[in-house]
This record gives sequence, C-alpha cells and structure tokens, in this order.
Amino acid sequence: MFGRKVISIPAESECLPGRDETMPVPDEHRVLKTPLKVQDDRYDTITVGMGCFWGAERLFWRMDGVYSTAVGYAGGVTPNPSYDEVCSGRTAHTEVVKVVYDPHKINLEKLLKTFWEEHDPTQGFRQGNDLGTQYRSAIYYTNDAQGAVCKRAAERYQAELSHAGRGDITTEVEPLKTFYYAEPYHQQYLDKNPNGYCGLAGTGVKCK
Repeated sequence: MFGRKVISIPAESECLPGRDETMPVPDEHRVLKTPLKVQDDRYDTITVGMGCFWGAERLFWRMDGVYSTAVGYAGGVTPNPSYDEVCSGRTAHTEVVKVVYDPHKINLEKLLKTFWEEHDPTQGFRQGNDLGTQYRSAIYYTNDAQGAVCKRAAERYQAELSHAGRGDITTEVEPLKTFYYAEPYHQQYLDKNPNGYCGLAGTGVKCK
C-alpha cells in the first residue's frame, strides 16, 4: 500500500526559473473602479493568502475602506510566475490577495478579523479540498508596525482556537518580499463569474 506524497515547499535550487517580464494587468479594478496598481501614500497595503484567491479577493473588495484589491503570488522564489507554474508546486509561492486600504476608514485589525474568520489557518498546505503549497495561509506585511499588529492578532486568535479545541495556526506571518500579479483573467474573477468556484470556509471560531 502506497502512502500519500509528502507536500513541502521546494528549496530555491528546485524552483522554476521564471522570467523578467512582468504580468500585464488591467489599469482599473473591475468592481471598485480604482487603479489596480496603486501608488499613493494615503493608502496602506496588506497581502494575505487564504487558499484559492478568487473568493478571498471578493471578501475584501466588499469591505468599506478598501480602496483596491488584486490577486497574485508571493512568498516564494520564481520571478513573475504563471498560474500553471505556481500550481506545479515548483515556485514556492502561495496564492495571495493584495489589499490596499484607507487607514482612516478601516484599520488593519478589522481586515485581519476577516482574514482569520473566513478561512481555516490550521490546515497547512491546503484549504478544504484545495491541496498544495500554493494554498497555504499567509500574511505578508509591509512594515514593522504592521508586523507587530499581525503577530499579536495571530497570538490572540490562537488562544481562541485553542479554547475551542482546534489545532495550531500554520499561517506564515512574514515581511512581504515581492508581490507578483496574477494573469488578468484571475483579477476580480468572481465578479466576472458570479457562480464561479469559492472554496473558502472558516473554523466557526470568532476573532475577538
């Protein structure tokens, strides 16, 4: 009887070479009608991985105070990867959503509450039926102050999970190195395809 293949993040030497060319994406967010690539100091950015990025992006574009969202890849090695390359498990990236928000209208804690409650951060390299390193839970912050907030939030939610008899958080909480945009058809996918796949499911444990 054969055992299951062990899933692990590949070493840098095992990752695909990628390419220098960046992914072309639309100028405008399909839903919010704001720039997809935001360069404005009035806004802050947090990048999160919650499994399949289609449903995760929709969660955040619906929140008041969120200025723009985009889906892509982060946390790995391969530069400017394609979706197929990420799904191969040979880039070390995970699927992520870049959330650009107005800190005067919504705070990071509220965004993180949605992050923790709307997926299962204890599942390692999977979310529900989606299996692979590209589905791992992650928070990639942009500065030390954000990092401190994210780490405190993880500690608090772990306490709630433990109290409920759930497992340990496996979420990566690390500084963002590089965000690579996903292909145009992935951007705001569930607005284009309202009945499209969304595998997100939380633990039922509230983030206090």
